[in-house]
Amino acid sequence: MKILIDADGCPVVDITIALSKKHNIECILLCDTSHVFEKVGARTVTVSKGADSVDFALVNMAQKGDVVVTQDYGLAAMCLARAAKVISQDGMIYNDFNIDSLLNQRYVAKKIRMAGGRLSGNSKRTKEQDKKFEVEMEKLLMGQ
Repeated sequence: MKILIDADGCPVVDITIALSKKHNIECILLCDTSHVFEKVGARTVTVSKGADSVDFALVNMAQKGDVVVTQDYGLAAMCLARAAKVISQDGMIYNDFNIDSLLNQRYVAKKIRMAGGRLSGNSKRTKEQDKKFEVEMEKLLMGQ
């Protein structure tokens, strides 16, 4: 098992690295050349800048039983198809029962935006979101 993080703009990188150390699990950060960064306790894989380049690199690395951290529903669906465990930065576990409705929501939101509609943005991140992520990630790493 390894942990793969879609690290571009991910607010839970440090929490995830701490949990990977606690459980002695390799942690890999994936980012493109416009977001290059290094973190102690994790290996960074930097891919060339391009539409979905990080997503495709991450999917190609994901294997059965790996844990993937992403907020991207499309990436989550591809990782589920590879039998990885997938969690959002808010602690939601993606699975075969919720991914279709999430992808549909993404499609509807895109149609609204393309028609000139506006959707409200995300609110400021809270400590409660971080705690929920940590609790759910711990469960995944413990095999629950």
